[in-house]
Amino acid sequence: MTRAALAAGLSAALVVPVAVAALAVPVNPAGTRQGSLAQVGPIAEHGFPAWYRDTNGLRLEACVTLDDPLCSTLPDEVPNPDQPVSYPDNFPGEFFYQLAGTEVTMINGVTAGIGLDLEGAWAAEEVREGDQMVFGRVRIRFDAPAGDKYRITHPYGIDEIVADDRGVNMTEDIGTAPGAFGGALASRIGPFLRWDPAVAPAAPAGYTGDPAVDHRVIGSPYNTNFVRIERLDATGAVAQEMGFTDLFSVQGRYATNAGVDLDQATYTVGPDGTGVVEVYATSEPNQSISISGNAALGFRGTRLAGQGGRYYGRFPVTGSVGPDATIEVVNHSDRPVTRKSRKLVDVVTVHSVDYDADAHTLRVNADSSDRDATEPDLAVTGFGPLTEAPFTDVRAVPAAITVTSSAGGSTTVPVTGSGAAFLPAAPIAGAVAQPVVVRGQRVALDGTGSAGEIDTYRWLQTGGAAVELTGADTASASFAAGAPGEYAFSLTVTGPGGQSAPAEVRVQVNEVVPIVANAGPDQTVIRGRSVALDASSTVGAETYAWTQVSGPAATLSNRAAAKPTFTYPVHALPAAPGPNAGFVYNNAQLVFDVTVTGPGGVATDRVVVRPQAETISQVTGRYRNRGEWRITGTSSLLAGQRVTVVLGSALTGRVIGTTTVDAAGAFALRATTPAPGTTRTISIVTSTGGRVLGAPITVTN
Repeated sequence: MTRAALAAGLSAALVVPVAVAALAVPVNPAGTRQGSLAQVGPIAEHGFPAWYRDTNGLRLEACVTLDDPLCSTLPDEVPNPDQPVSYPDNFPGEFFYQLAGTEVTMINGVTAGIGLDLEGAWAAEEVREGDQMVFGRVRIRFDAPAGDKYRITHPYGIDEIVADDRGVNMTEDIGTAPGAFGGALASRIGPFLRWDPAVAPAAPAGYTGDPAVDHRVIGSPYNTNFVRIERLDATGAVAQEMGFTDLFSVQGRYATNAGVDLDQATYTVGPDGTGVVEVYATSEPNQSISISGNAALGFRGTRLAGQGGRYYGRFPVTGSVGPDATIEVVNHSDRPVTRKSRKLVDVVTVHSVDYDADAHTLRVNADSSDRDATEPDLAVTGFGPLTEAPFTDVRAVPAAITVTSSAGGSTTVPVTGSGAAFLPAAPIAGAVAQPVVVRGQRVALDGTGSAGEIDTYRWLQTGGAAVELTGADTASASFAAGAPGEYAFSLTVTGPGGQSAPAEVRVQVNEVVPIVANAGPDQTVIRGRSVALDASSTVGAETYAWTQVSGPAATLSNRAAAKPTFTYPVHALPAAPGPNAGFVYNNAQLVFDVTVTGPGGVATDRVVVRPQAETISQVTGRYRNRGEWRITGTSSLLAGQRVTVVLGSALTGRVIGTTTVDAAGAFALRATTPAPGTTRTISIVTSTGGRVLGAPITVTN
């Protein structure tokens, strides 16, 4: 398998396909994993790690040049392949630390491609500082009938994949957060694959292999240095072995440079302007790392002390440390030598942090290592400039505070509090009841809305003809409404914080009249949102019974409640890949009846809940014959709903793909299948009920 075949399709590697991806499930191989990626090297001048190390101690560096056929980036990834690679003007869009994989010709004549890479790329697919990312990739692709299930065993594990309308098409990228270069260590890539030294020929010196020559390899953490593809039956058992190979193309160059990271550079000066610079660096052990001479600060080039990959140095300051003073360290062991610069900052020392919870004050005592005539200003993040006075009216304090210096230094330390321990406050009573009832009705007094730590409840009648209270020492009391008139009750709650002020509630009792149900006003709601039905305005009701009369089935939270809730069902979408001959568009309203009973008899009322109308507009569709759909449009509802696009003038055809409406009401779909053939229209349906039938499309080359 050629290196070019391994890297094919990389220009679209980071574009998430719109079509439904094949269902892939990693399976844990038998036995314990032995090895992985272990360490990220220092950051090189291009902003990517200089190397990655695996648990076998092998370090591979980035293949970013064009002049090494055994470790080269692709020419079409460089803006001008006729010029040397340089950062940032002529730097590749993608490159590899490890580029490994194979092709397997299966017994049915289909060729399967497997890629196992450690790749560097750019989050926005263009060279831009801060967008650098490195990820481990496992990619498996081959044509297969939709619904067939396969087990693929490869050096980095086992994947069971159900083919979809694109066949088997799985890509797993781990570590795609810009700047978080350690994320690739959690991928399945590692240890690095390299030519098996027991099989001739030997790998070229300094390389894991020759990418132009397929070869047996070692390095699998499961000792599965091969690819085996098996078709599974409906029970998950192996039905047939489809293909096998133990030959791989591998590209990787062993790192010769160690690089260097300048972790910290600080200075301390006294009132007379003299002091020291302290430098903290990291690299590989046994490197020759020194600080470059700095005439402005008053020292010559001097070697740092090293131990186990850590490097440290103290250097005299006899000159002025200006606001833009920088120092440079050099790794002389590298060829070419590696250099790193860093701005000098002062050291902020926090002597004490005291928070008084009684006085609500925060006092911070800190100083800077810069004690020259013009000492830098200090500030506490989130509170303001640091002075001798404490910060006042601080009702809540963070677990740690950060003190920053105008000279660039900062320190974060934990906060220690003092003052009296907090105890529960007195609870707050809350009492509600139905304000108007009829004679003979059972009336509930509800105190469950009371707040705080509560141990006891006490209901008392404070007005009206005397009644017998049931549950007077519970959160919910009740009484039977007697003679017409106004009744008053109070609730008092007590807890560890004391007793609440009484909460009063009044109930008007009227003569019995025929009950009239009130199901509440009709509503218009966006599909997928919560809906509250409300029959609580019915006078004289003791029981409620809700039933759905028509519309898409909805599940009420409590059919016997006065105010049940439900979620308006979203509209069903055509299933991929289709066609969907049985698909039915139904954007009907929901109708509910409530039947109430009470002393005044039985009554029923009806409420209608309609779906919010949605308009789909500005639809444009284009298909390029090289196999790419681009479809856009807008919705009148800013609801984040899903949008499915179907080929043809009805919603029963093959699904092109599904996307989501953004916060501005727009949606965009990119997909590769199905090809339109002679069809020149598309139809659209959304989960909130929007629909467009027969929108025209353009087919171009």
